Amino acid sequence: MRVVAKRTLREFWSKHSITEQALKSWYQEAEHANWEGPGDIKKAYPSASILEDNRVVFNIKGNHYRLIVKINYAYKMVWIRFVGTHAMYDKIDARTV
Repeated sequence: MRVVAKRTLREFWSKHSITEQALKSWYQEAEHANWEGPGDIKKAYPSASILEDNRVVFNIKGNHYRLIVKINYAYKMVWIRFVGTHAMYDKIDARTV
């Protein structure tokens, strides 16, 4: 998969250094993945939440942080839409961010 906006992850982990290794690991796994649909994601990440409009919420660092992506499975593209603390996540609408 091609992950767009790694910069968003870097900016976040520069402010929340405890997340750096977890976000780097997620990024590398996503880059090497070949997700063809939500089922493939659930196999690798059972705790991920599949939302409408091909959005997925990943729990990062023991569910203290959340990562929302939008995926185009046909083009093998993953767009980072949000990364934040659980408290920040509670203040947004994951379906529209």
